[in-house]
Amino acid sequence: MDVNAAVAATAAIAGVCTGVIAMLAFRWSEREQARPSRSSLHTDAVLPPGVDTVLSVLRSSAVVLDEADSVVKASSAAYALGLVRGGKLAVDPMLQMARETRRDGEIRQVELDLARRGSARGGDALAVSARVAPLGSRLVLLLVEDLTEARRTEAVRRDFVANVSHELKTPVGALSLLSEAVMDASDDPEAVTRFAGRMQAEATRLTSLVQELIDLSRVQNDDPLEDAEPVRVDELVAEAIDRCGHQAGTKQITMAAGGTAGLYIWGNRGQLAAALGNLVENAVNYSPARTRVGIAGRRVAGSGGDMIEIAVTDQGIGISEKDRERIFERFYRVDPARSRATGGTGLGLAIVKHVAASHGGEVTVWSAEGQGSTFTLRLPEAGSRGDRGVADGDDDPPLAEPDDLDEEDRPYHPATRSPLSAAREARP
Repeated sequence: MDVNAAVAATAAIAGVCTGVIAMLAFRWSEREQARPSRSSLHTDAVLPPGVDTVLSVLRSSAVVLDEADSVVKASSAAYALGLVRGGKLAVDPMLQMARETRRDGEIRQVELDLARRGSARGGDALAVSARVAPLGSRLVLLLVEDLTEARRTEAVRRDFVANVSHELKTPVGALSLLSEAVMDASDDPEAVTRFAGRMQAEATRLTSLVQELIDLSRVQNDDPLEDAEPVRVDELVAEAIDRCGHQAGTKQITMAAGGTAGLYIWGNRGQLAAALGNLVENAVNYSPARTRVGIAGRRVAGSGGDMIEIAVTDQGIGISEKDRERIFERFYRVDPARSRATGGTGLGLAIVKHVAASHGGEVTVWSAEGQGSTFTLRLPEAGSRGDRGVADGDDDPPLAEPDDLDEEDRPYHPATRSPLSAAREARP
């Protein structure tokens, strides 16, 4: 009897111990599940209420770090900039800022230049502004703003103001000196005449610069399609030839028009005439005497419809490869000395580029040093002849095909169109 009682007591004690152990294990498991582990820090649950929603609408790149410097939350923009890699913040200066902010709770901000992802070239650096602030007791918030485009715009504006100031200072200073010279030479009619001629040249240069600045401002700010109309390519070519007729005649440069007749483009007539006129004027200015300049238009197929290409070809000095990358920049000159001699301002090709872009087209260049250049203005076609409402009785003479004309027998005259055997003849 005593033995049975002892066995029963032992079994009861063992059952109680088992129950206690099970209860302790259950409580310990619950406590472990409630404790935030490193993996759980990568879920939205550890973020304070509403933070996730705020981060999702911020324009800045956002990164939230925990006490172990692991990334809890990062926006897609942060990954795109290369700030986060492998669950860690990949920019050491930003990581150091986050650690200092976590230690003392102070907000910090710094501007950095970062290498663009996938490129080691200095020209591809990203300019960013990074701001670090504490987020609760354990987390740190990093906001990064991409300043690259703002820096580029500011540099363009600064360079533009500096260039305008320099370009205006030159003719204004020359006019001041020449006026003093005229006053000192008041008793010498020959000197007065010479200085007055120089003053007239500088005044013309100043007027041209101011007008091109106005034109550039207009094509940048105005919408050319507000006053758009069908514009006949033949008429634009004829105007460009007439505009440069005197310059070409002085240098005995043969000018010729060719290509497909009866083409129309849709846009602002004044801007299109200015763009093509600038291309032809450059071709004449940078061509040696007794050479040829040709303008030819044609229709080409494009992905969004037919396009019109107007090519201006010269047999001039050509453009080097390094200069071709910059010739459409404002105030950039391939040959500054020649530009001063011809009165060039360095704005002509910038105007052409803006006109082409605002009309849904582009301008391209082919060139080889010593062999000439071909600038091609590519613009959308206006449509069919019937859609434009052109009268059937329109009997304006079409542009002649270059290959049908005899170039040697017809010297250039401003009132006539001398031929050119297409753009290919100017190339080797």
